[in-house]
Amino acid sequence: MSVEGKEPDPRFTLANERTFLTWLSTSLALSAGGVAMAALPRDVFVPWVRTSLAVVLVLLSALAAVLSYPRWRNVQRALRHEQPLPPLALAPLFGYGVAAVAVLALILILLAG
Repeated sequence: MSVEGKEPDPRFTLANERTFLTWLSTSLALSAGGVAMAALPRDVFVPWVRTSLAVVLVLLSALAAVLSYPRWRNVQRALRHEQPLPPLALAPLFGYGVAAVAVLALILILLAG
């Protein structure tokens, strides 16, 4: 990123950096959840459902990792030019995606018990 615009307050830059790192941590957690779901024994859940849940979690992980840097860059640019921060357009996708996986896993746990 080129250094154009006014230098923002360091607290805002550091907060933006922490948010970027949090997106990466979230990506790692989603990836670990997907791998854990895929590694479950065959008798836990229906195999295609287990695989589907794992794939959704890993896809959300990849999406979070890929989009974290452009998000950081766009926020930093807005801070430097004293513009409104860009909206987080993917928040509903992540929120609903993780919620759907959790609800489906809960239903499968209850049915297996």
